[in-house]
Amino acid sequence: MRNDLRENKFKRALAAGTPQIGLWMSLTSPVSTEVAAGAGFDWLLIDMEHGHGDYQTLLGQLQAIEGSETIPVVRVQWNDPAVIKRVLDLGAYGVMVPWVGSRAEAEAAVRATKYPPLGIRGIAGSHRAGGYGRHAAEYWKRANDEILAVIQIETPTALAEIDDIVKIPGVDVIFIGPADLSTALGHMGDPGHPDVQAAFARIEAAARAQGVALGNITRNWDQARTLYQRGYQFLTLCSETTLLTQGGQEVLGRFRTEIRP
Repeated sequence: MRNDLRENKFKRALAAGTPQIGLWMSLTSPVSTEVAAGAGFDWLLIDMEHGHGDYQTLLGQLQAIEGSETIPVVRVQWNDPAVIKRVLDLGAYGVMVPWVGSRAEAEAAVRATKYPPLGIRGIAGSHRAGGYGRHAAEYWKRANDEILAVIQIETPTALAEIDDIVKIPGVDVIFIGPADLSTALGHMGDPGHPDVQAAFARIEAAARAQGVALGNITRNWDQARTLYQRGYQFLTLCSETTLLTQGGQEVLGRFRTEIRP
């Protein structure tokens, strides 16, 4: 267990416009999380919205990341200050908040990540993030600067208010949820539809105008390369589940082609 609050190099890199690479974690395993962190990714996102974990499995995963340079980010279940507080107290260095539908909801999400006077996060000295009391005072002083706030845009109402959302102090990343946003726009399973792509372009323009980092989910390297070239910095290229399934399918395919047709 560290005796200090480390610098969030991932947050600094995003603010500088430097592309970063990470992995989406859904399996709740501290072992697979430790393997991924040891591989050298800039960030790992632990998914508690669609993932199967709880606070105990999250704790194990955060402990597994601890000895690496990788920054842990957690996608919470909902825009709930109580949930955000618990995740941060456990030691997350960033929070992704899904289904943020308006400026007011985005402001509430950011305030949940900040100690007063910038927010409403409750003070405690005994939690893991503060070293169980060993460096709580330092954590209180620095947490507002080190914690990353990621706002996920997935609804038409958020799209309509995007110009206001990106102006909120403390919003570090605007992260597009392509599946939910395309579905909400009437094009389920078709994020390439012109209407959806136009929505993406509007979000991108708003974020760039305010110097806010951009994030998205990609399905392959060609798509990721295109988005990096369009100015995205926070892209999910794959998850540990896709690495397992696609890697397994590739090996099986070669076996069935070359060894046992």
